[in-house]
Amino acid sequence: MSDAPGWAAIDGALRQLYRDMTPFHLGTKQPWALGGPDPLDGISIYAHGGPVPHWHYVGYGMSELYEKESEDPAVSGWGFEFTVRLLRRPDEAQPPMWPAQLMQKLGRYVFDSGKWFEPGHTMKASGPLATDRPDSAIRAMAFTVDPELGEIDTPHGELRFLQIVGLTMKEYQAALGGNTAAVLDHLARYLPLYVTDVDREALIRL
Repeated sequence: MSDAPGWAAIDGALRQLYRDMTPFHLGTKQPWALGGPDPLDGISIYAHGGPVPHWHYVGYGMSELYEKESEDPAVSGWGFEFTVRLLRRPDEAQPPMWPAQLMQKLGRYVFDSGKWFEPGHTMKASGPLATDRPDSAIRAMAFTVDPELGEIDTPHGELRFLQIVGLTMKEYQAALGGNTAAVLDHLARYLPLYVTDVDREALIRL
């Protein structure tokens, strides 16, 4: 039996989507449990072909990867793993690193505060999500169930793949008050699979 059954369950879900594709993989040198700075033990990044070519980032660490530690047998860890879908440029051979850094930052927030994210939540960032793009209008985010990975059962309980979707400030304001699903439905007309495009302008007018 695997010594990381939660990790293996995530890999199984990804194999159904990506078959034998080898992802880029980012690992941590020192685990969070041993005092390391990053709560996610790994992030795999796949080159998704379409309908809009993009990078698909999937985290490992918000659920229970190794042993069952929480008291709730029905839920694995925090009950989710972060994902991000970022528009892939034709000339990009390697994925940008800022989405992985964002996922780690959000993971630290959850572990440090004890507050977690669910579908429909929104958050305003302190600046552009793409830290190397100070001119980008994408400065907030919404959370939704990843449209392809959905939810899975693991040996340690259920988890959902929670996708981070980049928003402009106009879209963020429109999503407040319980309107996130309506905003995402509107964005999906232009951004299949809720792919984040840091070069775009607002797709909602207030």
